[in-house]
Amino acid sequence: MSESTCRWGFLSTAAIARKNWKAIHLSGNGRVTCVASRTEERAQAFVDECSREVPPAEAVAAVGSYEELLARDDVDAIYIPLPTGIRTEWCLAAAKAGKHLLCEKPAAVNEQEVQQILDACQQAGVQFMDGVMFDHSRRLAEIRRELDSGDSIGKLRRICTHFSFSGDQSFQQSNIRTDSVLEPHGCLGDLGWYCIRMTLWAAGLQMPTEVSARTITPLQGDQSAGSVPGEFSAELRFPNDISATFYCSFLTENQQTILLSGDKGYLTVDDFVLPFYDAEASWSTHQHALEIDNCRWNFRRSSTRKAVAEYASGEANSSEVNMVRRLGEIHLSKQLDPLYPDLAMKTQRVLDACRQSDIEGGKRISL
Repeated sequence: MSESTCRWGFLSTAAIARKNWKAIHLSGNGRVTCVASRTEERAQAFVDECSREVPPAEAVAAVGSYEELLARDDVDAIYIPLPTGIRTEWCLAAAKAGKHLLCEKPAAVNEQEVQQILDACQQAGVQFMDGVMFDHSRRLAEIRRELDSGDSIGKLRRICTHFSFSGDQSFQQSNIRTDSVLEPHGCLGDLGWYCIRMTLWAAGLQMPTEVSARTITPLQGDQSAGSVPGEFSAELRFPNDISATFYCSFLTENQQTILLSGDKGYLTVDDFVLPFYDAEASWSTHQHALEIDNCRWNFRRSSTRKAVAEYASGEANSSEVNMVRRLGEIHLSKQLDPLYPDLAMKTQRVLDACRQSDIEGGKRISL
């Protein structure tokens, strides 16, 4: 392994990999050394197109098989944006090859597969991290301080998250996210993973005691063997009188919101997954007051906007750059961080409970 730079290999040329190509370039401690696809031509086309916008400091190899990439000795970490249904096989192979793993979400099809991956990483002495970029945002750290102080919202009682976009007819018919083999969890895996993660984060990373969930609208692509959740909602209960709900959908227009309610006020975020195009990441706190004086009833607005200096993307302090930089730091320090495997496993366990509840008609599932 390199002693000064984290050398990255891309196992697939999925569209989101382009964002991480730039993030690695901006990280200050990493560079892409190799890209693999099903053919060398596809890999080379990806390298050429990304290089035109973000030129690499050194030449990037393009190879036509995943095995060839894993066998290279100039790759320390693997980014794996493969579909969920086939990803576990390659995560296990990457860990066996001694490569750190950054993989897209959900981490796997189920908890058992996640455990296999984490066991393989532990045995090989490599880091596992899933691709939840907001885990690495400065905004979250500031909101955590605000929640812990109790000044703005008091005791947290309710967590509401919503992540949706409206896919057109073509998306519903042919996108892999409506394929029950490639992406068996549909919108729950693609969007709900973020809602679950944010819910766990707001609850202090404690697990819910109970989950009840339902698919509102199923979707089935033209080539899919079965349906997947296209619109999904869940209700969760936590210790300390905290309750939560989340909604995710491929059928509802763009929304990425958090509402954290306490006994003194509430906190809102309008862009918790993909920040609005800006040079800062913001949130707001609210302590509205109902003023009653005989026949006069007035609901007085009291809101405060707060922000941290953090670009939405494509800059050195944006969350996706922080993410790949963090994995680079882990590689260079040779100090694995147990937080990220723990986050992935907890998120997967809640997702699995949601699917079980859904299959059983919304039955309450204990964790």
